[in-house]
Amino acid sequence: MSKAKLKLKQDDQVMVTAGKDKGKTGRVIKVYPEKRKVVVEGVNVVKRHRKPTQFNEGGVEEKEMPLDVSNVMYYDAEAEKVCRIGYKTDEDGSKVRYCKQTGTVID
Repeated sequence: MSKAKLKLKQDDQVMVTAGKDKGKTGRVIKVYPEKRKVVVEGVNVVKRHRKPTQFNEGGVEEKEMPLDVSNVMYYDAEAEKVCRIGYKTDEDGSKVRYCKQTGTVID
């Protein structure tokens, strides 16, 4: 499978738009472009039971699982709403991401 281009990047603030955690916001920890998935901090948390081994004591571990990129949207903290992301060229000719609803440059 070819590597897909995602508009979300690591450390972006996103809001979940579908699923059990709908309405929650969090920071993107990891992006998997080939699977079209993202891991969001504090969202889609599951419990995993680990057996004790020689190196760790085991027990119940909570960790975030990946979400499909279609179930999250970029969250603009200044406008306090979600928005779509687009690309445009700056005055100096560099390609930047911007929020389509407010027109603010993201990075």
